[in-house]
Amino acid sequence: MAEQRRFGVVLFEGFELLDVFGPLEAWGMLAMQGQCSVTTVAERAGAVASAQGTKAIADYGFGDCPHLDVILIPGGIGTRNEVKNQSLLDWLKSRAEKAEVVATVCTGTAILARTGLLDGRSATTNKMVFAWVASLGPDVKWIKEARWVEDGKFATSSGVSAGIDMALALIARLYGKETAEKIAIQMEYDWHRDASWDPFAKIHGLV
Repeated sequence: MAEQRRFGVVLFEGFELLDVFGPLEAWGMLAMQGQCSVTTVAERAGAVASAQGTKAIADYGFGDCPHLDVILIPGGIGTRNEVKNQSLLDWLKSRAEKAEVVATVCTGTAILARTGLLDGRSATTNKMVFAWVASLGPDVKWIKEARWVEDGKFATSSGVSAGIDMALALIARLYGKETAEKIAIQMEYDWHRDASWDPFAKIHGLV
């Protein structure tokens, strides 16, 4: 059996629903098979409202969150505030040093860029707001046309649904391609396996 890992998603006011629950569906399949555990964390434990208004429950606050092997930071309108949340930035920077993988979806990349951890690394984000995110990480090697980008322990994805493709790619990397393929089939999800597939970059005039 593959090594047990703890997958944790960071929640904050105004997070994007699919950014969280798309990847959680894939990792949750692994958890159902006993190959990992999944949890949620926010600055304070309890209910956190999404951008759409639906609330999710954070199992832990920053102060009592256990070690996370894989950390996911979602995007959403709330990232506009969270890029200025020093408590989140400090927590993320500290935890990222000990994590095996740190991943972002959509504008969640803006939060990670603000920590400085992406400096000198390649990354991508939602193409609709690419300029804003890129402005927060002037030393990041921004990839304008990519579904997702992996650089060392860091993985960043384009907008919303791209997080599911990235999640499956990370599962393939950590647990094997066959495991990821089975999960995609269980989800009845048409997995885009090519990280360079990105029609939205052209739609938004980036290429």
